[in-house]
This record gives sequence, C-alpha cells and structure tokens, in this order.
Amino acid sequence: MVFVWSNLSRGEPHFTLTQVALNDVIMVFAFAPIVGLLLGLAAITVPWDTLLLSVLLYIVVPLIIANVWRTILLKQDPSGEKLRRVLAFMQPLSLIALLVTLVLLFGFQGEQIIAQPLIIVLLAVPILIQVFFNSGLAYLLNRAVRSPHCVAGPSALIGASNFFELAVATAIALFGFNSGAALATVVGVLIEVPVMLLVVHVVMRTQGWYESRAGIPTYEECCPPVAAAPARVGSAG
Repeated sequence: MVFVWSNLSRGEPHFTLTQVALNDVIMVFAFAPIVGLLLGLAAITVPWDTLLLSVLLYIVVPLIIANVWRTILLKQDPSGEKLRRVLAFMQPLSLIALLVTLVLLFGFQGEQIIAQPLIIVLLAVPILIQVFFNSGLAYLLNRAVRSPHCVAGPSALIGASNFFELAVATAIALFGFNSGAALATVVGVLIEVPVMLLVVHVVMRTQGWYESRAGIPTYEECCPPVAAAPARVGSAG
C-alpha cells in the first residue's frame, strides 16, 4: 500500500523503493521480537514457533520468491520490459487478494463490529492520533531540512503507515479469524485507508506552501519528466 500512497502523492519512486526495502529488512528482524514483547506485557503466552513461522511465511518467503522471479525475468529480457509487464499484471491481483482477505475478515467479524461500537472507537482513536502525528511530524521535519516535496510526501506517508496487511496475516495465524486480534487489525485497515487518503490530500494541497521555503527544489527539479523515446521509423509496406 505504501507504493499506492507514494504514487498518489507523486512521490519519488526510487526513494519510496529504498524506504520500503529498509522497512522490510527491519520487519524481518524486529517484527517477531516486538510482537513477543507486546504479548508478554499483556501476559499472553508467546507462541514463538507460530510467530517465527508467520515471519518466515509472510515476509521472508515472499521476498525470496520475488527476488528469484525478478532475476529470472531480467535474465530472459535484460531491457526490463518483461519485468514491467509482469509487475503491471500482478499489481491489480495483489490488491484483489488483499480485498478478498478483508471481505472474509469483515464477514467473520461483522457481528462483533456491529455489536461493539465502543470497542471500535477505542481502537480507532490511537490509530488516528498515530497517523496524524507521525505524518505531520515527518512532513514538517522534511521541510525543515529542505527535502524536496516528492521526498517529503512518501516519507510522511510511510512514517504513518502501519503495515496492517502483515498484522492481519499474523493475527489470523496466531489467533484465528474470529479473534479479537483479527478484529483489531480489520478495524485498523478500515480506519487507515480513508485516513491515509486524507493525508495524501493534505500533502498535495500544501505543496505550494511546502516549496515556498527558500532552498527547497520544486517538483520539476526533483522529478523531471522523462522524455518520450523517439518513435522508430519503419519501412513502409
């Protein structure tokens, strides 16, 4: 989803990719210990075998498959055109898979969501505070150090993102579809998506104010448009 937010805010793609790669590396090594710590603080028995298996299945294995597949595609077509076609084909499928998972979760959790509105509010409040505080702080700090707007946008958005896709998968693996943990992650996705769209809107509406600070390059200077490749002249016939 981070790539979606970055694309909507016209973020610099290479910077976004670097951020996502760094986050994935951190998640591989830090996700299991952090979850174990939080479960331990809540006096919940930590199923380390299941937790580590979740990290392996939902982070490590997809990264390995993606890198092996990318290497094979680039060997078959060094120009990268085949890789771009595969990415264009896979992008909507990944979103469809996520939406199907959410639909199933809402189906299992629908009664609880309707029956416990106060719980939903209690889950929503800290998520709202975290998203607005993190994105606002990152955006202002980027302006303070005169980062380009096409860098500040994805920086603010990834700083506010909660990686609920991974949280949903882990909650299901650890506690099941009908658990309170799964409910919390579903509510998280339900709240995060419209809130992140609001943050994207604010980032785009304040671009003029952001770039008014002396020393900040404009979007055109940071991300100049790529010149179109000259058309090939073919023989008539």
